[in-house]
Amino acid sequence: MSPTTTLTWTPVCRLDRLEPERGVAALVDGVQVALFASGGELFAVDNLDPVGGAYVLSRGIVGSRGGVPTVASPLHKQVYDLRTGRCLDLPDVSVRRHDVRSRDGLVEVRLRQEE
Repeated sequence: MSPTTTLTWTPVCRLDRLEPERGVAALVDGVQVALFASGGELFAVDNLDPVGGAYVLSRGIVGSRGGVPTVASPLHKQVYDLRTGRCLDLPDVSVRRHDVRSRDGLVEVRLRQEE
């Protein structure tokens, strides 16, 4: 299955509300999304920790591993690549990532769905 993208960009918050290297949770079209501003880039992934089963990734520890922007789950500390959603500790685990952009100072998210 390849991911597809919905056509709708949903405004979430003002860019200046995101603190660098800190996550924030947002509800986008009924989906809990974790947003991050790290290294001058924006990232959005599902807030659901696929290992722990709780909506906590927005509270994870933001960092990097080998130059890759990451978030570590606050539950069991698995580390996820914020660019791809792939777990760097468990090769068969990933979290869905979403498109995110800043337009006119407003952060917008476009959900990605599986076909």
